[in-house]
Amino acid sequence: MKITFFGECMVELSGQPLLRTFGGDTLNTALYLARLGGKRNIQVSYATALGVDNISQDMLVAWRQENINTELVRTIEDKLPGLYLVETEPCGERHFHYWRNDSAAKFYFAEPTASPLEQAIDAHSVDALYISGISLAILSEDAKAVLVTLLEKHKQNGGRVLFDNNFRPQLWTAKQAQYWYSQVLPFVDIALITEEDDKLVWGEGDIVQRCQNFGCQEVVIKRGAEPCKVATELQSDSPEVLYVAATKVSKVIDTCAAGDSFAAGYLAGRLSGESASASAELAHQLAAIVIQHRGAIIPLDTMKDII
Repeated sequence: MKITFFGECMVELSGQPLLRTFGGDTLNTALYLARLGGKRNIQVSYATALGVDNISQDMLVAWRQENINTELVRTIEDKLPGLYLVETEPCGERHFHYWRNDSAAKFYFAEPTASPLEQAIDAHSVDALYISGISLAILSEDAKAVLVTLLEKHKQNGGRVLFDNNFRPQLWTAKQAQYWYSQVLPFVDIALITEEDDKLVWGEGDIVQRCQNFGCQEVVIKRGAEPCKVATELQSDSPEVLYVAATKVSKVIDTCAAGDSFAAGYLAGRLSGESASASAELAHQLAAIVIQHRGAIIPLDTMKDII
C-alpha cells in the first residue's frame, strides 16, 4: 500500500529556551503512519514544497530517517518553509503564532511544470492520497482547483482518497471551507472528522449523514477524550455505526498532534486490513501516548509497545 500525503510542514519554535523542530498536520500523520506501517507493508510518501536553505535540507534528512519517501517534494529556490511559535499552557493546551504567508508549500502547484505529485498520479503510482483542510486552505484558488482535479483523476485511476477536515479560521472563512470541502468530499473514501472543527465550518448537523450524502464510504468522528464515532459501508444498504472508547490518560502534557496521530493509527489499521473497531482502538492508543509527551513528534522508543 503506497500512501502519499500532500500538505505543509513548518519550522516549529517551542519551549524555554526555544527549541527548533518541525511539524504540520499532514506531516505529523505521515510520520506516525510511517512508524506504524513498517510491519504492515505501508509505504509513506510526502508531497510538499521546500526551499534550498539548510533548514529545508534538515527536514528532508529527518523525514528520510523516518522512512518517509521524499521523491514528491518540490524545491523552489526563492522560497522558505513556514514557521510557527508555540505557547503551552499548564493544562497542555497550545497556542500557535504563524509566519507562513510566503511559505514554499503554497506554491507547489504554481510552477510552470507539472508537480511531482501530478506526475505520480498520471503514472498510477499512488494507491491512496491524503489531504487535509489545511492542505487546501494554504493554496491559491487556482491551486485548490488543481488539487481537486487531481483527486478526481486519482479516483478514476482506482485510487483511494483520505481526508481530514482540520480547519484553521486564521487561514480562511467557514464559508470558503464549506465550498471547497464540498468539492473534495464526493471523492473521499475515508473522512476523518474532528467534531469541533466540523461545527466551526458547518454548524450543528448530522456529520455522518452529511458525509454519506456527499458520497463518502467511511467516516471517523474524532471527539477528544470522548468515544470516537465510526460509520462504515455508508453507500451500502446497511451502514454500520460503532463507538470506541478513548484510552484513559492520567495526565495530559501536550495535546499537539493528538488528532494527527489518531488519524495515523486508524489508517495504519484500516489500510492493512484490520476492522474499524480494532483500527480505532489503535488510534486511541497512539494518541494517548502522544499527548503524554511534549511536541508534535515524540521519540520513537515511546511507541515501541504498539509498533
